[in-house]
Amino acid sequence: MKFLDLLRMSSSNLWKRKVRTILTVLGVVIGVASIVVMISLGLGLSRSMMAEYESYGSLTQITVYDSSYYGGNTSEEEPLRLDDALIETIKGMDHVKNVYPVLQMSALAKYGGYMCYLQIQGMPIEAIESLGMTVGEGALPSRQDEELKFFYGSQVIQDFYNEKTGSGYWETNELPDIDLMKDPIFVIFDTDAYWQSQNTGDVENVVAPPKKYLINTCGVEQASEDGWTQYGWYTVCDIEKLMPELKKIFKNKVIPGQPSTKTGKPYKEIFYNSLTVDVDEMENVTAIQTALNDMGYQANSNAEWIESSQKSMGYVQAVLGGIGAVSLFVAAIGITNTMMMSIYERTKEIGVMKVLGCDLRNIRTLFLLEAGFIGFIGGIIGLILSYSISGVINKIASGAAEYTNLSSISYIPIWLALVSLGFAVLVGMIAGFFPALRAMKLSPLAAIHNE
Repeated sequence: MKFLDLLRMSSSNLWKRKVRTILTVLGVVIGVASIVVMISLGLGLSRSMMAEYESYGSLTQITVYDSSYYGGNTSEEEPLRLDDALIETIKGMDHVKNVYPVLQMSALAKYGGYMCYLQIQGMPIEAIESLGMTVGEGALPSRQDEELKFFYGSQVIQDFYNEKTGSGYWETNELPDIDLMKDPIFVIFDTDAYWQSQNTGDVENVVAPPKKYLINTCGVEQASEDGWTQYGWYTVCDIEKLMPELKKIFKNKVIPGQPSTKTGKPYKEIFYNSLTVDVDEMENVTAIQTALNDMGYQANSNAEWIESSQKSMGYVQAVLGGIGAVSLFVAAIGITNTMMMSIYERTKEIGVMKVLGCDLRNIRTLFLLEAGFIGFIGGIIGLILSYSISGVINKIASGAAEYTNLSSISYIPIWLALVSLGFAVLVGMIAGFFPALRAMKLSPLAAIHNE
């Protein structure tokens, strides 16, 4: 008997008993929908978690600090510093794509009667471009700039306050009347000297006020809808322009934020506050981070959080999938019951097929196809129901996203849909296997005599 004939016979036999077939298919539908929706919730939560981690920084980046960071170096030895030699060493490591130095310092910015502290971040041009800051006005720092220029984050304007009254945005809820792009912003890098010069009561130790530098603005970041961006509080500039400017300003003095020798003198070299290491794949982050820590530096990344979170989410997905699998197991029992009843009702038909010389394998295939059809049809309808339920869940979640920060908590990838459909067919055929064996072993004479 040809395979197409078996397909036609199996499908026609199912539709002869429509009510029983529909009820059995309904069990598969519920089982498939349960397991798909349950797993989709786990996948959706995992994806939301990863997206949240990405908002705090790249998943393939490592931040390196010197050995004294947060009191990491408890010995009396000189801390391991971050310099150009270390950058070249890290670049030579396997799986490292690039290394960016970061030079941080604070400075006073003044315009008219307003002032604020700037959190300056000096970076290479490539690193600035990789931050993903949206330009609202002007442009990001460029190699074509002949002088040092600042790019202000969207929230820097909120830090300006009235020098006389001490009130600013956080007291009045009104932004100061300053245009960072057009107004001349003067910057005082030597903040210690500035505050000492303001101490007018000490006549004997009068300190001359430090020089103010007019730093032009190359651009301002576009403010987000909720008013917050990852780098909104920072003032970003080209590190290649910042370092020579600092050496010129401070000359033989210690630059704020830089270490000094035991005699209190500055080093000839400017050390970096941190290094950003770009790794090719997330799987290699932990190994490189461990190597840097073993070298004596302090290396941090999101990899530790991600690995522990992924393990936890894996357990959650297994539990949710197990709950859904119970429904599919119940559906398998229903398929087995349907196929056994079908054999009892078609005993004479089976006997006639055997008497006519039908191959036993064809009989087995016939019943397996019927069970597989039930799993296939139930799987298709179950997937349609799963996508519908997933859409409703995500719509409800998006409505509550303001409070939960979860706009999509159910995610059904293509592989999950295909695997669940194949699993439904497989469960159906497994459930129909033992009834098919019973049909094979049925004696033809006994079958005819029974009818």
